[in-house]
Amino acid sequence: MTINGWIQILLYCGILVLLVKPLGGYMHRVFTGDRTLLSPVLGPVERALYRLAGTGDQEQHWTGYAAAMLLFNLAGFLALYFLQRLQGGLPYNPAGMSAVEPGLAFNTAASFMTNTNWQNYGGESTMSYLVQMAGLTVQNFLSAATGIAIAMALIRGFARASGKSIGNFWVDMTRATLYVLLPLCVVLTLVYVWLGMPQTLGAYVDATTLEGVQQTIAVGPVASQIAIKMLGTNGGGFFNANAAHPFENPDAISNLIQMLSIFAIGAALTNVFGRMVGNQRQGWAILAAMGALFIAGVAVCYWAEAAGNPLVHALGIDGGNMEGKETRFGIALSALFAVITTAASCGAVNAMHDSFTALGGMIPLINMQLGEVIVGGVGAGFYGILMFILIAVFVAGLMVGRTPEYLGKKIEAKEVKMAMLAILCLPLAMLVFTAIAVLLPSAVASIANGGPHGFSEILYAYTSAAANNGSAFGGLTGNTPWYNITLGLGMLMGRFLVIIPALAIAGSLAAKKTVPASAGTFPTDGPLFVGLLVGVIVIVGGLTFFPALAVGPIVEHLAAIHGQTF
Repeated sequence: MTINGWIQILLYCGILVLLVKPLGGYMHRVFTGDRTLLSPVLGPVERALYRLAGTGDQEQHWTGYAAAMLLFNLAGFLALYFLQRLQGGLPYNPAGMSAVEPGLAFNTAASFMTNTNWQNYGGESTMSYLVQMAGLTVQNFLSAATGIAIAMALIRGFARASGKSIGNFWVDMTRATLYVLLPLCVVLTLVYVWLGMPQTLGAYVDATTLEGVQQTIAVGPVASQIAIKMLGTNGGGFFNANAAHPFENPDAISNLIQMLSIFAIGAALTNVFGRMVGNQRQGWAILAAMGALFIAGVAVCYWAEAAGNPLVHALGIDGGNMEGKETRFGIALSALFAVITTAASCGAVNAMHDSFTALGGMIPLINMQLGEVIVGGVGAGFYGILMFILIAVFVAGLMVGRTPEYLGKKIEAKEVKMAMLAILCLPLAMLVFTAIAVLLPSAVASIANGGPHGFSEILYAYTSAAANNGSAFGGLTGNTPWYNITLGLGMLMGRFLVIIPALAIAGSLAAKKTVPASAGTFPTDGPLFVGLLVGVIVIVGGLTFFPALAVGPIVEHLAAIHGQTF
């Protein structure tokens, strides 16, 4: 590790913190219906969309909110699936891409609809311009807007008292798209084009290399997709190499903007929460817990990659681990990007996680296995950490012999059960599918490595799918019937088995009366609560996943120290 590397990391953290309050304030005005700078232009558009869709702005009970969300996402899934299946006969297909086979089309539709963006294909060699734009990019917006909408519904559950509704899904999704995602993406797209990203509907470019060989260079509407890919924590690349490709991530400036984009909305939602419950310190406390876990992950990952591979050192080659990394980013920014993209449900990569050291690659795994609550995906990370907050205050209540409370709401059996259901559905999908896959010869045949690293490749895949992340250990060949179907099912479980309990909690809390704070009320805006929350997250995640981590990255690290390979 170097001082320069840490300066870059701390500079990133400082800029991010400075963005939290202004962006949070803007989003608060958007979702409370207050006037914003964009209201004169976008207000008439918003109202026209409601009239066109035949929806009103009447608030919904949590069951109505959930039904609207599920039906809307089902429609998006079907639209993307059939776009892929009909691709060969549709326009804007200059490379002549054929129809996507059914298993891969199912996997991809589930992936982009759930904000996962797991890709069992090479973007530039599989998807036409039309599918990239009308299918993948559209779902990048809508899946991100869905996550923000669910977060806002749960926030209202805490902020309201004796209410029967938690908002209107159509209004929340429309405002998230129209006022937040679209304006920011327009600006980001223009910046990315200025930095050198392609944005064209023209055909792929034929070029002659210095060696005289003919080469086809893939281009397309790249900049616009990368803008929402990062801002919406989607992560799916236009190119197979993702953010390591120079057309997706040309230099250190674009790299910094993309890293900030990944965390910006998720971090700002903590401020929105604080404003809506009438105490911004509550939001800062949640962000502090996220920050503590984030810095710990960055420190371990950066240290492991900077220390390098013991097996390589044994050959007399010193230095850090640069395998799978771009020289224009180096070790520090590659490690930072890996932690950011797996702390959020983004999954974009500027280095190959499969080439990280055992302990360096373990940190992305842990981030996802904790439910990606360290800022997390847009909306998804915030309603995920609220589940852990309910468990934390429940534990605090048990320790002092009081009924658990949070922000004046009594946390009772129903809320705790729903929170545990949301938390435990992730290890169910991650570990059960992994256990089955390692017993199937056809599934094991897809891994490129034997021993503990091969096990980690399978574990990483199902962890990434259920956590709606989308990154991968590249040694796994996932485009097989088994992985296409089971990874798709894991994505659906990881998305909707968390959202439904979260909305049930929102409805239950909104109906409760607010209890005034007393001398015995546990303060949830100070360092003690931050420490308790971090401890609960680490302990719950550690108890659940440590055996699997011990089989994979830890055994691999110990073997490397002793000069053993598999």
